[in-house]
Amino acid sequence: MTFDLRRRRPADFVWATGIENTFVPQTRPGHRALDEYQLMGHYEHWREDLALARELGLRAVRWGIPWYRVEPFQPGDFDWRWTDEVLPYLVEELGITPIIDLMHYGCPFWLRREFASASYPEAVAAYAGAFARRYAGLAKWYTPLNEPIVTALYCGQRGVWPPYLRTERGYVTVLLQVLEGIQRTAAALREADPGIVLVHVEASGLSRAAREDLHAIAREEQARTFLPYDLLTGRMTPDHPLFGWLVRHGASPDRLLELAAAPAPFDLMGLNFYPQWSTTQLYIDRRGRLAYQPIEQDGVGFAGLIEEYWRRYQVPIMVTETSARGDEAIRARWLEASVAAIRGLRGRGVPVLGYTWFPLFTMIDWRYRFGRGPLEEYRLELGLYTLGATGEARWRPTPLVEQFRSYVSDPEGAIGPLAGAAAGP
Repeated sequence: MTFDLRRRRPADFVWATGIENTFVPQTRPGHRALDEYQLMGHYEHWREDLALARELGLRAVRWGIPWYRVEPFQPGDFDWRWTDEVLPYLVEELGITPIIDLMHYGCPFWLRREFASASYPEAVAAYAGAFARRYAGLAKWYTPLNEPIVTALYCGQRGVWPPYLRTERGYVTVLLQVLEGIQRTAAALREADPGIVLVHVEASGLSRAAREDLHAIAREEQARTFLPYDLLTGRMTPDHPLFGWLVRHGASPDRLLELAAAPAPFDLMGLNFYPQWSTTQLYIDRRGRLAYQPIEQDGVGFAGLIEEYWRRYQVPIMVTETSARGDEAIRARWLEASVAAIRGLRGRGVPVLGYTWFPLFTMIDWRYRFGRGPLEEYRLELGLYTLGATGEARWRPTPLVEQFRSYVSDPEGAIGPLAGAAAGP
């Protein structure tokens, strides 16, 4: 699959799906390892799993590399046996372009303190460069790190994933580490293959106030959703509204200026949005404290949020994750509504160049990590296919399969042309 920003016809639109690939292998008392590939049997059934994408007529799949398994024992000691099988099958046999998730949360066991380690940026870039050199003929599209915001929240502020930091200072520590890792990874990838396509993927979101006096705080929270990309694109100068907040929570001004001086050259901004989880309401709890809760708004604000990212950064956009939690009818309605939103955006000249229904099939809810019940209790149905019962085929197609396939086969009708774009050669 080639990529040319000048060609923005519906036929050039990138329809994609993805396989959930969160990797948090480290455990502590009360925690279980979270490796979605292992829990869903993808390490054994990868041929059957990936073939579903071809059935859908797709051109691309977001697919992640378990860093902790391909560089398991010490830096530079790689084990490519599994990826050596999967990538040729995906690209050469199925004819599908992988959008490689190099980092989807998990670090190798040998990297002590994980994202907080001073060695992290160098280590992740070395791994990325080694991967790109080995698979230069098979992989061209890369995401250096999935969702910096979620990584900083879970690993730095909420303390639920390694390195288990729990303060806003921890948030800043992890955020700056992963962003420096992204910078170095982007440079290593470009050095290995100047023709790659870089897709930054972030968890987009909306902050809403439950009462009038919380609106200012909600606006500040909304500004923080832009913080990682502001840092990566050279916007974090001393006059930035959050420069002082970063410095007060441990960021060195010199380090911020170093980040600003070397912006990462992304080709696409990937936005992840889920109607049930991506809108957060700020409210005052029974103890009189500020609290947060996700609120379901049927995706209200989805199109406006995408347009805001475009106007802010002027980087073409791909929806890199979206789906809806609920029964098949709920998912079908969101698929229809979200594709219609893309059509409307393109009609207004907002360059949305791709759409990803994510995940492709059943995944395991992250709550499994902290739970006690059997695996079956944590199956999360967001996908186009659902896991079959014992004795049946591995995957059962839902009605969304035909719905999604109809959009892929008729992009002109589904998402229309991009207003103001040249037709291309």
